[in-house]
Amino acid sequence: MERFKNTNIISAIGNTPIIKLNSVTDDLESEIYVKLEYMNPGGSIKDRMGVYMCEEAVRKGDLKPGGTIVECTSGNTGVGVALFANTYGYKCVFVMADKQSQEKIDNLKAFGAKVIVCPTNVEPEDPRSYYSVAAALAELPNAFVLNQYANEANMMCHYTQTGPEIFEQTNAEFDTFMAAVGTGGTISGIGKFLKEKKASMNIVAVDCEGSILAHYKKTGKMGEAHSYVLEGIGEDFLPDNVHFDTIDDFVVVGDEESFQMTRRLLKEEGIYAGGSCGSAVVGAIRYAKTLSKPEKILTIMVDSGNRYAGKIYNDEWMLANDYKIDTTKDELANHILNIIGENGNLV
Repeated sequence: MERFKNTNIISAIGNTPIIKLNSVTDDLESEIYVKLEYMNPGGSIKDRMGVYMCEEAVRKGDLKPGGTIVECTSGNTGVGVALFANTYGYKCVFVMADKQSQEKIDNLKAFGAKVIVCPTNVEPEDPRSYYSVAAALAELPNAFVLNQYANEANMMCHYTQTGPEIFEQTNAEFDTFMAAVGTGGTISGIGKFLKEKKASMNIVAVDCEGSILAHYKKTGKMGEAHSYVLEGIGEDFLPDNVHFDTIDDFVVVGDEESFQMTRRLLKEEGIYAGGSCGSAVVGAIRYAKTLSKPEKILTIMVDSGNRYAGKIYNDEWMLANDYKIDTTKDELANHILNIIGENGNLV
């Protein structure tokens, strides 16, 4: 029967909807559309490439039956890999930077994965860095390191799957595709496919302050990285999957404005997404304001907000980090407090 066509959780990945933003873009002439990748079963776009990289590793004989998958991840790729591992009987070891949210760590542990947390503020070549630790774990028995930063399957997943899906949904009837860039697989794969279908398509990456990627694109020089709070966006080195020849331009955004937009997306659009999704929308709005004529812009909501409930969506965390929040007087809260008096706590 048609309703029973999905044979396991892997087959539920993809076919995520595209919607138009309304409230947060109400002063723009351009239209901004977002593809809700957090509606994948593992909660992010990384379900696609996590599974694809594992499938390719099995096909090539690099990942043996019952083996251990090793990967450095900001959390989302790990969940995609864990979906594959738990479905087909593999073990997982994930290496994460210490700036990642506790929710992401807990999610991976819930899948039964081993999680190693490494310091953020060290050079990639430092033996303590999460890149170096992941490489060292290749010595585990029957282990394979996926290496999403250099693994071409990362980009090819989006070239062969996500890009065609977007084209099928839209017939490329938009002008610019934008995405926050980290490993580079999403924007490079989708961008390559869309440019082949529509030569006039603009591909614009969103980078964050502190990352070197936008600076490298504009100057050809590495530049100096510095710390930032956003997760899953920006880099302090040049990943092989960032295809600069596919990317036409970069827009750079900051931590605070990204977090504020992330909160606005939930309150005004009902979109419960992660911090780099706020970055993508801030970047799309910034790009739209530079245009001489209105465009249709498509970007990606890469992951779910439930992985940031203790950070971006937590007023105390925002204020503790000196990020401004909406302090508009809440009349409903005042009414509730007047009713319950000292009989209860409003939390």
